[in-house]
Amino acid sequence: MKDNRAYMEKRSKVKKTIWYICGFLEVLFAFRLIFKVLGANPSSGFVSIIYSVTGVFLAPFNGIFRSAVTEGIETTSVLEPMTIIAMIVYALIVYGIVRLIEIYDPNRKA
Repeated sequence: MKDNRAYMEKRSKVKKTIWYICGFLEVLFAFRLIFKVLGANPSSGFVSIIYSVTGVFLAPFNGIFRSAVTEGIETTSVLEPMTIIAMIVYALIVYGIVRLIEIYDPNRKA
């Protein structure tokens, strides 16, 4: 019984860790989306870090849709649909992984 409890706790920690990583990535994507739409300065340190980190995860979605660009007086606003698509896809992938962990439970009744 003690082994079962340890297994359940470990599985719960793994699921929480996966959701935490997904949440962190989603927050980075949200920052990117907001920065692009508001026309943030890409040479700013913080903005540059966000763009480079999220760029790695957005690479598979590059070119799905064209970005909408609006030229303003001071800034250029860009709407990247690929960021929104990536947010949805990564959330669904993580949901699927967590569900697989829940399905693979040796103590689960059919």
